[in-house]
Amino acid sequence: MHATDFPGVLIEPQTPANAAIIWLHGLGADGHDFEPIVPYLQLPAALAVRFFFPHAPQRAITINNGMRMRAWYDISGSELQRREDEAGVRESSAALHRMIDAQIARGISAERIVLAGFSQGGAIALHAGLRYPARLAGIAALSTYLPLPGTVAKEAHAANRDIPILMVHGSVDTIIPLSLAERSAQSLRALGYDVEWQVYAMAHTVSNEEITLISSWLSRLLLPTSASAPENPLF
Repeated sequence: MHATDFPGVLIEPQTPANAAIIWLHGLGADGHDFEPIVPYLQLPAALAVRFFFPHAPQRAITINNGMRMRAWYDISGSELQRREDEAGVRESSAALHRMIDAQIARGISAERIVLAGFSQGGAIALHAGLRYPARLAGIAALSTYLPLPGTVAKEAHAANRDIPILMVHGSVDTIIPLSLAERSAQSLRALGYDVEWQVYAMAHTVSNEEITLISSWLSRLLLPTSASAPENPLF
């Protein structure tokens, strides 16, 4: 299990890891979904990043007629912030906290741990990261939104009040509307969070431009100097 109680895909750097990225997939996928992105990020070898792509548990999804699939929480309808599965969100957020704890137990400091996630995974990354009781390196929230927005002000931990947040969305996303993502970014900024916001001409997916942006953002967070990330090839 690699010092975590969650199954997933673990990718170690060539030298002993001194940073970690925990990357959560979207509804119906698994940890292998974003595994191919690692070489395309072309992160400098000096970062020595360990990637962990956990598999969400199987659960019945109401909007999909109760079909069981890997998911971080249930979705009851297309209006994602109505009748939210609060129990599921909190359960997965707690699991992500345990994953972070596991990386710390393996010698990675909290300040060198990045949370990333796509769609549902990004929602959990935001929920868990804002509430984690030690300063993290950053949160990359891709094609997603802020779950349980009314609880953030009361529950967010002071340790991550200034955490860098990268939010990227597609202008023609028909799964998670751009307007919902925009409201989420605005809500976070209203609470004082440092949100970097970017929109690309894409649907509910990840683009080549986005990969380049994520690579640069990760390098800025984790490199001890201002060295820039290399140019990325097409994904």
